[in-house]
Amino acid sequence: MRFFKAVILTAAALCGPFLYGQSNNLTLDQARQVALQHNLSVVQADANIGSAQAAVTAAYGGYLPFVSASGSWNRYSTDKASSTTTNLGGGTFVLPPSKSTINQFGSGVSANLTLFDGFNRQGQVGQATSRSVSTEQTAVRTRQSIVFQTESAYLNILRNEQLVKVSDENLKRDNRQLERITESARVGASARADVYRQQSTVAADEFALIQAQATYDKSKADLVDLIGLDVGAEYTFNDPSISLEISAAELDSATSLYRNFRDLEQRSLAARPDYKSAVETYNAAQSGVTSARSTYFPSVNASAGYSLGTADALRDLSDSKTINWGIRISWTLFDGFATNANVQSAVANRRIAEIGVVQSERDINAQLKKALLDFEAARKQYEVSLKGVTSATEDRKIAEEKYNLGAGTLLDLLTANAALVQAQVNLVNSVYNYITAKKNVEYSIGERAY
Repeated sequence: MRFFKAVILTAAALCGPFLYGQSNNLTLDQARQVALQHNLSVVQADANIGSAQAAVTAAYGGYLPFVSASGSWNRYSTDKASSTTTNLGGGTFVLPPSKSTINQFGSGVSANLTLFDGFNRQGQVGQATSRSVSTEQTAVRTRQSIVFQTESAYLNILRNEQLVKVSDENLKRDNRQLERITESARVGASARADVYRQQSTVAADEFALIQAQATYDKSKADLVDLIGLDVGAEYTFNDPSISLEISAAELDSATSLYRNFRDLEQRSLAARPDYKSAVETYNAAQSGVTSARSTYFPSVNASAGYSLGTADALRDLSDSKTINWGIRISWTLFDGFATNANVQSAVANRRIAEIGVVQSERDINAQLKKALLDFEAARKQYEVSLKGVTSATEDRKIAEEKYNLGAGTLLDLLTANAALVQAQVNLVNSVYNYITAKKNVEYSIGERAY
């Protein structure tokens, strides 16, 4: 079943551009769904689940009898080319040359059942089960990680698209200003040096626009590669649900939701799949200790068999029947400290796994704390950037009016224009930083399932 699933996923990955169309738009939710289907890390994580579940089945198989069947046919041919002399009963006899052929047929069925093996089977089942759960949790976290990466890459595309618009609007604005300055210089109302300075500014704007467009195009390629589609195809990315305006109610609600760190800490430890995976790894190591200690105990096995055999024709196979059964007890009294070494190694692995649980908890808490700090900083940056755009817009308007009236210099206008562009860039970055930071908090808590 998993083989056919892998084939379907592979075919879907290859046919992705045809499914979505070379110019079709992808929303954020669509990009998430494509990533969950086509990203190779997700596909590999799902495949690991199947392997781990097979190991669990094999471990439970230790409680079942081992049954085997056999069949054999042997042909013996004897050829005496010369006569032989033998003494029997005081007389001498001459045996003529002879040739004989014997067919031997045999078949049988045997079964062997382990009754007790020092709790080795319990340890093996515990190990396999814990590893299977750990693998499943790792797959869940992999899906969460790929979704967060997809969301971040998608938001980065929208961010770069807005930055392209800022650069384009700035270039158009400076081109209009260049036309006014050129006309003013033609009639002698402004210095020729202002024309050259404005031309230099326009050239710099064109360079910035080209760079912004390249960054935008590369960010699209990054997302297409991440979600597993063809990077040679063309896609557009637009999601009406993502707005450049963040309401005050949204800011207050999110701030209130993420205010209590201790509550979020407990929620993340209860939800994070990677923490659950670390705990299951410890449980597997504990079962490994149980399995390693099993050699200290005796083992008890029951066996039974039934066989048929004949030296005549195959039809006479049932002439000779053998039935056997019994119980075997074995106990290793000394193995050169091999069991002791295995136990010590298993105990060390358990200690390492225990440390891994503690380290995982610390890492989760640190990640959550930094995510909350980034969120708070992004919220403040957005509030400040709004004020910055308002002030920079008015400042540039005043500088442009003063320059047109001859009361200001071109340098003042260029400075005000540069400040406005930077304020607009800061606003775009603060919006998407806020959205990304909020999703990072959700990712750090780890409650979202896919």
